[in-house]
Amino acid sequence: MPDRHLIYFVSDVHLGLDVADPAGREARFVRFLESIPKDAAALYMLGDIWDFWYEYRDLVPKGYVRVFAALMDLIEAGVKVYFFQGNHDIWCYHYFSDMGIEILQQPYVMEAGGKTFCLGHGDGLGPGHFWYKVMRKTFRCKFCQRMFSALLHPTLAFTIGKGWSRKSRVARSEEYVFKGESEPLYKFAVDFSRDRKVDYLVFGHFHTSVDMTLPDGARLIVLKDWMDPQSSSFMVFDLMSGRVGISQNIE
Repeated sequence: MPDRHLIYFVSDVHLGLDVADPAGREARFVRFLESIPKDAAALYMLGDIWDFWYEYRDLVPKGYVRVFAALMDLIEAGVKVYFFQGNHDIWCYHYFSDMGIEILQQPYVMEAGGKTFCLGHGDGLGPGHFWYKVMRKTFRCKFCQRMFSALLHPTLAFTIGKGWSRKSRVARSEEYVFKGESEPLYKFAVDFSRDRKVDYLVFGHFHTSVDMTLPDGARLIVLKDWMDPQSSSFMVFDLMSGRVGISQNIE
């Protein structure tokens, strides 16, 4: 029985976004997946792994063969693989789960190595964001999704989706400045950790690195994106030591 004592976390790779060397970014992500030891316990993908993902019942976006092959190698080796829908890859239904990837919803709480984690992509959490939350709810509405699939040919749907994505902040290379204690995500984290014991709250979405200690001692961690060709951000939790490590490079 392998000693499975490492858990990996990664977010915001934005595969398919045609800026900052997309082929190189995909190759780095494949190397990251291949670097995860086959005796690791789990991999949590915290959303926006794909820059745009929409699947029809019998059709999915082309490409990413090496990415899926690397994920399948991990799953077949016994590594548990989990996925959170980000705001760019909301529309995944059965394709991932058919491969053995479990889709989770934020905020998701799990226990590991004597520690409690709250996980998610991070978008829309906390006070404010009214119109974003309305849009998010619309995008996740099953009726709206069925109508979109029924009325739009895949070529048109993918063209619209990719066009929308190219208008995003990350596509324009605009860096987000995390607002510290006034950030809605920070306020969410404080309220959440006040209501229940939690050691780590781990998210993505903001495309910047954040590591803040909350008033009750919990850590709020936001993982940086993969847009910088010199940076490949991920987090590792050691079940044996109970320690967290955050890296910007693939060994």
